[in-house]
Amino acid sequence: QVQLVESGGGLVQAGGSLRLSCAASGRTFSGYSMGWFRQAPGKEREFVATMTGNGGNTYYADSAKGRFAISRDSAKTTLYLQMNSLKPEDTAVYYCAARGGYYTTYDALSPPSKYNYWGQGTQVTVSS
Repeated sequence: QVQLVESGGGLVQAGGSLRLSCAASGRTFSGYSMGWFRQAPGKEREFVATMTGNGGNTYYADSAKGRFAISRDSAKTTLYLQMNSLKPEDTAVYYCAARGGYYTTYDALSPPSKYNYWGQGTQVTVSS
């Protein structure tokens, strides 16, 4: 089992940047595929970005391509989401999630329902 704690959210103006962090408590991410999701008020939780367990593949939602980057530290204890050129429509609670097992495809890694472990979320607000 892995416990996840997100941080790094906040209020930023449109065009600005934020870096979200997700720390694993008690173990590393080894053996887990990791993802970032977000949920805006009144909307369903949606996929943002994901990284396979070996770090070899990353996938992004169309809304995130070219602006966001998912990464992790070499110790595999912290996952990051670098967000640049932020827009008001990026405003949401951002969640880090982990899925046990080895999966490599977008279809296996993008749905929120595929993930077993979730952090508590961090609020990102982008003002216009």
